[in-house]
Amino acid sequence: MTTHTHAYKDPVLTLNGVSMSFNNELVLRDINAQILDITRPKMHQGQVVGFYGRSGIGKSVLCRIMAGLIPPSAGTVEVGLAQQPARPGMVGFVQQRYPLFDHRTLYDNLLVAAERKHAPEVARQHVESYLERFCLAPHHKKYPAHLSGGQRQRAAIAQQLLCSEHLILLDEPFSGLDVAMIDEVKRIIVEVTTMDELNTVIIVSHDIVTTTALADRLWLLGYEHDAAGALVPGATISPQHQYNLAEMGLAWHENVEAEPEFGQFVEHIKNEIRVSA
Repeated sequence: MTTHTHAYKDPVLTLNGVSMSFNNELVLRDINAQILDITRPKMHQGQVVGFYGRSGIGKSVLCRIMAGLIPPSAGTVEVGLAQQPARPGMVGFVQQRYPLFDHRTLYDNLLVAAERKHAPEVARQHVESYLERFCLAPHHKKYPAHLSGGQRQRAAIAQQLLCSEHLILLDEPFSGLDVAMIDEVKRIIVEVTTMDELNTVIIVSHDIVTTTALADRLWLLGYEHDAAGALVPGATISPQHQYNLAEMGLAWHENVEAEPEFGQFVEHIKNEIRVSA
C-alpha cells in the first residue's frame, strides 16, 4: 500500500516508565510510549493513535493516568508541547457513559466547559462554532436526557475539546454501537483531527478493526512471560508491540479495511493478544 509523505515534530504526550498498583497488585508495568506531532505536506493533519488491550487488562486505568486523574505508582506522564506533568483538564477525557450535567441544556453544558478556558463572550462564540461543526445546533436547547446516544457522544467530545488543550482521550468509543453509529463516530474523530494540526485523538479500545482503520500509530497492552514461561505480573507494552501504521503504509487510506495488508495486520494483532494471554 502507498506510504503517504509525513514528518514528525515535538512530542505531545510521553509515558515514561508508568506503573500502577492497587492493594499491592501490579496492574500496569513500566509502560513507555511517546506520541509525536505529525505533519503532512499541504494538509491540516492531526492524528489518531490507539492503545489496544483485551478486556480487564487495565486500559481504563491507563486512560485515567493519561488524563491526569490519578497519579501512577511509578513513572511520569507529560503532555503538550511544553511536556508538563499531566493534570486534570489538560487532556480531554470522554468516558463510555458520556457524562453531561443533566440539569443543564446542551448549550449550557458546552458553555460551562468553554468558560474554563475563555472569557464569557469568546466562550459563547466557541460554543456556537462547535454546535455547528458537530451538527448539534438544532438540539442546543435540549437536556441530555432528550439527546440520542450519538448526540450525547458528539456533545461529550465537543465539551472536552472546549475545555482541554489539543489532546482528547476516548475510552472504548465504539462499545455497544451499531454499524451506522460506528461510522458516525469515525467521521467525528476524523473531523476533530482536521480542526488543528496539534489535535490528537487517543483511542483506548479492544476494537481492533475500527481503531486500526483510523489510527496512524498503535500500542498493544499485553503480558510478558519469564524464561520459565510464567506470566509476569502487570500489563506492559513490549518493544515489538509498538506499530507505526504511517510507515507501514496502512494510515490515511479510504476503505483501508478492504485491503489485504490491513486484514493481515489485524490477524497479526489478534495472534499477539492470544500469545500474551
